[in-house]
Amino acid sequence: MLPRVPRLNDDNLLVGYDRSDDAGVYRISPECALVQTTDFFTPIVDDPYTYGAIAATNALSDVYAMGGRPITALSILCYPGAGDLDDLEAILRGGAEKMIEAGCVIAGGHSVNDDEIKFGYAVTGLIHPDKIQTNGGALPGDVLVLTKAIGTGVISTALKRGIAEEEHVARSIESMLTLNKAACEAMRAAGAHGCTDVTGFGLLGHAREMALASGVTLEIDSASIEFLPGALHYSELGAIPGGLKNNRAFAECAVHVAKGVPDAVLQLLYDPQTSGGLLISLPAAAAGNVPGRQIGRVLERGEKPIVVK
Repeated sequence: MLPRVPRLNDDNLLVGYDRSDDAGVYRISPECALVQTTDFFTPIVDDPYTYGAIAATNALSDVYAMGGRPITALSILCYPGAGDLDDLEAILRGGAEKMIEAGCVIAGGHSVNDDEIKFGYAVTGLIHPDKIQTNGGALPGDVLVLTKAIGTGVISTALKRGIAEEEHVARSIESMLTLNKAACEAMRAAGAHGCTDVTGFGLLGHAREMALASGVTLEIDSASIEFLPGALHYSELGAIPGGLKNNRAFAECAVHVAKGVPDAVLQLLYDPQTSGGLLISLPAAAAGNVPGRQIGRVLERGEKPIVVK
């Protein structure tokens, strides 16, 4: 559909939606460019304050994935007109306090009367045009570092089914509330070649985009990946979100899986993440300078864009 939508060609648009990257980037001077993104979703936790904070953390992540510094945000809110105003205040306060933590100013927003609650932000950041981290920069010989554990989708599904342990839910929420700010700063200092954040398409969905954009094959070592506590157990129990099934159906044609990889583990590699970590491609010598787990390496393009071993 998108190729049929009219678009204005502008040489200052350095990264557009045709690139399948995390955010758009528009140059406003030789030394400065805007990083722009938007993200919002329905509640994924019961506590309204936590929901607002997770929504903010998630929206900020795309700017960090591009190597940018978020500066302003516009809130996006759908809320029932007869809804609880105390809950609404808590949602907005949770988002605002997380934006303050990121040093990002809320400049305004827009709300719509809607029976289904949705909340998030459109975020604008700054970056030097020569220092953009796209998902197309991975180079053969690089290593892959993932900065957060995986499993928020299956844990959320387990919670809805009433089988999730409180401690596991708490650890998942803690992960979703962690800004990618420190990881972004470390990535820039380490001289990373490429980056994407792992969110709704799951690890393998976003890895696929990086591999295709970079013209390489990404080899993922499934034994090196950190899973959130309880996530593997819930995967084994079949607490599989619909988004995981969709991700697998879409991306598995691009993935070669070595013999011996348990299906419960493979399922988690497709698990849609909310406010997930950064998947960073960088020189091996610099990998220790970025917080997270080394989960694989970048190879010359092979038969498949992704290899899971």
